[in-house]
Amino acid sequence: MANQKKKKLTPVQQEYKDFQSQRETKRPILKNILKAYLVGGIICIIGQAIQLFYIYFFNFTDQTAGNPTVATLIFIAMLLTGFGVYDRIAQFGGAGTAVPVTGFGNAVISAAIEHRSEGFILGVGGNIFKLAGSVIISGVFAAFIVALVKTILIQWGGL
Repeated sequence: MANQKKKKLTPVQQEYKDFQSQRETKRPILKNILKAYLVGGIICIIGQAIQLFYIYFFNFTDQTAGNPTVATLIFIAMLLTGFGVYDRIAQFGGAGTAVPVTGFGNAVISAAIEHRSEGFILGVGGNIFKLAGSVIISGVFAAFIVALVKTILIQWGGL
């Protein structure tokens, strides 16, 4: 705690903060970072293998294989979430499962599973994008800004 904030506390509050910091569970930060890196890396390797599968067996190019690869990864994450496997992977890997696109699939299907008892329209339909909606809106807005900047630069002859 910063000294400025600590000075504003009463002696009893300072004593409690010191007691709390002594009893607080120490988090294994380096271990968590390594596990997240490992799990995220494995997900990326699986994604690369899927992309190479599309390139070699379906004659996609490097540029065109990206979209079906992302769709496949999201589908696999949703399937694993439905069977309860992705949650166990996430317990181990932490942020390593949230950062890749599979985290998006997990967020969408988790909301759908959680609200299915409320019905398909008001439950699933109304809540499926509750968490992932902000990701979609941010992505669409960012794509709009990038396209706008690119269009302006092209019009000025910069690109």
